[in-house]
Amino acid sequence: MRLSRYFLPVLKETPAEAQIVSHRLMLRAGMIKQASAGIYSWLPLGFKVLRRIEQIVHEEQQRAGHIPMLMPTLQSADLWRESGRYDDYGQEMLRITDRHGRDMLYGPTNEELITDIFRSNVASYKDLPLTLYHIQWKFRDEVRPRFGVMRGREFLMKDGYNFDLTKDDALHAYNRHLVSYLRSYERMGLQAIPMRADGGPIGGDYTHEFLVLAETGESEVFYDSEITDLKFGDREIDYDDVAQCQSVLEEFTSRYARTDETHDEAVFAEVPEARRRSARGIEVGQIFYFGTKYSEAMGATVIDAEQNQVPVHMGSHGIGVSRLLGAIIEASHDDKGIIWPEGVTPFHCGIVNLKQGDEAADAACDALYGALTAAGLEPLYDDRKERAGGKFATMDLIGLPWRITVGPRGLKNGVVELTSRKTGESEELTPEAAVAKVVARYAAL
Repeated sequence: MRLSRYFLPVLKETPAEAQIVSHRLMLRAGMIKQASAGIYSWLPLGFKVLRRIEQIVHEEQQRAGHIPMLMPTLQSADLWRESGRYDDYGQEMLRITDRHGRDMLYGPTNEELITDIFRSNVASYKDLPLTLYHIQWKFRDEVRPRFGVMRGREFLMKDGYNFDLTKDDALHAYNRHLVSYLRSYERMGLQAIPMRADGGPIGGDYTHEFLVLAETGESEVFYDSEITDLKFGDREIDYDDVAQCQSVLEEFTSRYARTDETHDEAVFAEVPEARRRSARGIEVGQIFYFGTKYSEAMGATVIDAEQNQVPVHMGSHGIGVSRLLGAIIEASHDDKGIIWPEGVTPFHCGIVNLKQGDEAADAACDALYGALTAAGLEPLYDDRKERAGGKFATMDLIGLPWRITVGPRGLKNGVVELTSRKTGESEELTPEAAVAKVVARYAAL
């Protein structure tokens, strides 16, 4: 993409309403624009990152054997009355009435709707196990929406639902989700720690939240510092292997890590004092096992091998797709702007022409643009007739991992400058070598 043809409304000044780093930088980088309190338009740059994150989530969910679908944003209140949650959920639920007088709601989550789909189509244990998921916009009417996309009213979420014959089968689904989440977050450049949490209005005896440590986090968390040394890495997992998935769960949850709702001072005191930590955390996902809570209330049953009609065991599993943008920025930025991890960057590399209109510089930039594109990458070429300082400031603000700077002086020596946004280190390379290095970085992801 040539920047002269792109819509990137960057701001020089920080809007007064922005209280935290991610909100300030998303507004300044032209990623979002507030439509009303807690509701945002996603401008092209923000939308590209949103889609990158969504794609990683899709890939890892399907790698784990989960099946994508799509459910509507509006749901019938009758389903929620069946489960008993319509009156219990509280004022965060946006309730509406259609022209025929039917009570509807803008879905904050989808346990009821997916249970209705299941009970209408599955009757035998032979069709289990089954995990369905979708990525859809949700609405929760926060009393005080703030912090941009971190605590908005409308948000994009992946929510998945497993249906299993037994508790043991459902707990394997729980473990499978934990593994897939660890993989997803690491691909996004994040360390998201699974912490024992409270089930809240969804319920559930087993639940872990995934939290990214950040000063602006909404939750107080307590943990054993050893957990921050754990990395999932590039290990291969057989998601059908119960023991292997259980082993990963034990590895990542055996050390103390809890949110303030479940914190136990007596248990925490058993952690060696030198390893006890308290901090703030940003929730970016949660997994639940809640047994037969919804299946019993809504008649989601199957015939088992002994010909008995039994309720299925269920769990639900969410990832805050839009919230993740804020969390990534909170975890990866400096005083110049965003530093995107390579896995989620909107563009793979920036190209800065120091002398637009110079025949040699223009030709070199065009060649770099073509070579990166031919290699399957998306470069952002700043071909505007602006001063160099302004071009550098824009690139630093939007945070692309790599920048290739082209100028007449360097070209006389046959080189361009390749700069890493993360480290700030620059090196002079031939144009071909610069392209090869950038391409190799992404090929390794």
